[in-house]
Amino acid sequence: MRLTYKTIIKKYSLRNSAYPLRSSAVCILFVLYGLTIYAQRPTPAPTQTKSILITGGTIHVGNGTVIQNGDLGFKDGKITLVSTKKETVAFDTTIDATGKHVYPGFILPNNLLGLNEVDAVRATQDYNERGEINPSVRALIGFNTDSKVIPTIRTNGVLYSQASPRGGLISGMSSVFRLDGWNWEDAVLKADDGIWLNWPPERFRTGWWVEPGEDEPNKKRREQLDQLTLLLQRAKVFNQANVDVSLSALKGLFDGSKNLYVNVSRAKEIKECVLFFKDLGIKKIVVCGGEESHLVADFLKENDIPVLLDRLHSLPYKMDDAYDLPYTLPKYLQDAGVLFGLSYSGSMETMGGRNLPFLAGTAVGFGLTKEQALQSITLNTAKILGIDHSCGSLEIGKAASLFISTGDALDMMTNNVEIAFIDGRMISLENHQQELYERYKGKYGF
Repeated sequence: MRLTYKTIIKKYSLRNSAYPLRSSAVCILFVLYGLTIYAQRPTPAPTQTKSILITGGTIHVGNGTVIQNGDLGFKDGKITLVSTKKETVAFDTTIDATGKHVYPGFILPNNLLGLNEVDAVRATQDYNERGEINPSVRALIGFNTDSKVIPTIRTNGVLYSQASPRGGLISGMSSVFRLDGWNWEDAVLKADDGIWLNWPPERFRTGWWVEPGEDEPNKKRREQLDQLTLLLQRAKVFNQANVDVSLSALKGLFDGSKNLYVNVSRAKEIKECVLFFKDLGIKKIVVCGGEESHLVADFLKENDIPVLLDRLHSLPYKMDDAYDLPYTLPKYLQDAGVLFGLSYSGSMETMGGRNLPFLAGTAVGFGLTKEQALQSITLNTAKILGIDHSCGSLEIGKAASLFISTGDALDMMTNNVEIAFIDGRMISLENHQQELYERYKGKYGF
């Protein structure tokens, strides 16, 4: 179906609506999307019908184990064989992975993928609700499986993503998705897995990275903490028979069915917020960001608090920090025994999520082993999100979500994903960037 600018203006009466759009803005939107509306491309993969055996490859299980020249088989979307022995079990299809690497699908937590398409176009963003207290807002129903960004993320082996909301004091609920499906109902792996909260800081940072300003006190902090306390106390005693969607959404924090993800950076505030929420009876707390988590690593270990680190490719949090502190944070937490995962949250995070494996690769250069780094974007993250029963490692009974790379998937020079599966379904690795590459490669004689 081809829609022109004139047809759209007439059909949707944009010029006469209560919120008129300038014709230039509409033109920009349709130029960005090629003035054409397509069905989802590439098309989601069909359900697995034939059993598959991958043989001869180096299998990175995701739990620290590496199997050289191993066999991995799966049927009906589930892994049925992981072995070093050449078994005689019959499979319908065999894939020779000799000299190649087999990895579990990488998991991208705390990201706007599916909620944000074009950073510069507000109409394509659906992650920040109005107001300060929005626990009932669900990223689940806003997730867009037709996003053109998703296929570009899968190209580097990222097969799962946690779509999380932003803004306010309580942002809303996140959900975990498979990165292949006709709609959010098809794609969702774990719905409403947790509540996202921005811990009120004592002081706000001003300026920007080129010209940092002075810290300013948060004059509303006491009011915000009182507001949080009252809200969570009410949610704790909330009766589901009553109709209050905000309190109903928070109820899962007290029975352990939902995580509380807290965006917090400073060491003092990390300890403060953990004690605050534990005192209120919240079961599962996850520190997100955690730029100074290394300073309270023993406290986090003692209280069994996991950490989702923001992207490692960042400047140090404070001017007097070591230049390489963001890169060495994973090593600090690993040595302290703190469960941690890596995210890519921050500026231009949607399209940048494809670089998740290379953050893990950087951590290898600053102290982690390759398998420890791999766990930080697979099994560790799966444990934090509560999905480790079905994904995060290549073990019998888990989902056959994996990929084959000709080289080290954590190294940007050798990462080359040839084949990928989600729940045993062989997904397409095509994307519009590759289409443009092929188009212009010929034009310029490459």
